[in-house]
Amino acid sequence: MKLVLASSNQGKLEELRHLLGDAGVELVAQSELGVTDADETAVTFVENALLKARHAAALTGLPALADDSGLCVDALNGAPGLYSARYSGVHGDAQANIDKLLHELRDVPEEARGAHFYCVLVWVRHADDPQPLIAEGEWRGRIAFERRGDGGHGYDPVFLDVERGQTAAEMPAELKNLLSHRGKALVELRRRLLTAL
Repeated sequence: MKLVLASSNQGKLEELRHLLGDAGVELVAQSELGVTDADETAVTFVENALLKARHAAALTGLPALADDSGLCVDALNGAPGLYSARYSGVHGDAQANIDKLLHELRDVPEEARGAHFYCVLVWVRHADDPQPLIAEGEWRGRIAFERRGDGGHGYDPVFLDVERGQTAAEMPAELKNLLSHRGKALVELRRRLLTAL
């Protein structure tokens, strides 16, 4: 089965291809099919993922997979949340986003720096699919006081897995994928996809 990923993010594409490798799915990025990003106008992760999946399915005629994810910080009432990728005002500027986050938390003590990564994945069979498959994943941790590690992407250098004492950027990719919000959502979606297929 050919499936379009409603994203142009190469890292997401490779990660999803790896996790869906034995499911009989050929995953193609929407950018390879000339599809641009959908406008993310919704107010929840689920609704944004649905918008993206339906947009890609409508323009390609293929089943589509989309995700929406972000970092939710307890002391900031869930911010940056839905706006994680553009928290600093510039979409995708991870360094500026981290700088702003650390500035916002500068006076917050360690025990009050709780946070979690959240991911929702949506699969639609076609643009008007009334029963999309939806899977969620969450990874609880804490925001570190400074960057640590050089792996991963986004907020990984400041997201601390308290149990392991490592930031997401310090972990080997295999461990991060096992623990992460996206990894957990992918396991659930893969189970549901295999059942549906």
